[in-house]
Amino acid sequence: MDDQIKKPAAPLKTCPICGKPQAQATRPFCSSRCRDVDLNRWLKGSYVIPGRDDEVDDIE
Repeated sequence: MDDQIKKPAAPLKTCPICGKPQAQATRPFCSSRCRDVDLNRWLKGSYVIPGRDDEVDDIE
């Protein structure tokens, strides 16, 4: 009888670009369009990790 009990489905994750449900073929995006939008953002430099200004050029 335990074999027939279904586990609750995991909540649907959403596309990080538009918020629609993810598609299996283009995970974590909903479509190839959103995947391309994300790639374009990476290539343009929109996603930037801020760095520290540890190195100061104090040559006198």
